[in-house]
Amino acid sequence: MITKEEVLDIQKQWSDGLLKIVAKHQENQDYTTEASNFIDKLYAYDSSEVLFKPTLAFDDQFRNTKESALSYFIGANSNFREDKGFALKGWESVRWENAGIQLFGNIAIAMGNYHFKNADGDLKVEFSFVYKKDDSGSIKIVLHDSHLPYQK
Repeated sequence: MITKEEVLDIQKQWSDGLLKIVAKHQENQDYTTEASNFIDKLYAYDSSEVLFKPTLAFDDQFRNTKESALSYFIGANSNFREDKGFALKGWESVRWENAGIQLFGNIAIAMGNYHFKNADGDLKVEFSFVYKKDDSGSIKIVLHDSHLPYQK
């Protein structure tokens, strides 16, 4: 069974992992390996299909492979020319606001807003995540849907 506390923990791991990529990039260290490890640790690409709709993707909206997810986070992939590297935008903090978390055995669904802060200000993003706990107790993301709020 997956618990609400485990969901909150993996959200923190996600934020901490993103900020670690940012730090490696800013310190001219190996942020590519850091981003690859981030994806391996938190996303289920190694064991199942992952449905990933990143926030700032237009031409290639869906990133259902690790290669395409890595490109979204760090860019520099000629197969995904629109990617500038979401993790390279100098984020200083990530704050989660869960509108709700539902638990279904080894599956959890979370929806809400997360806020990314950098020198340019605060970016509010709407999210829906589905997490799955495997037989070894690892929790991984199987659905990640992020988008900018509706503009009226």
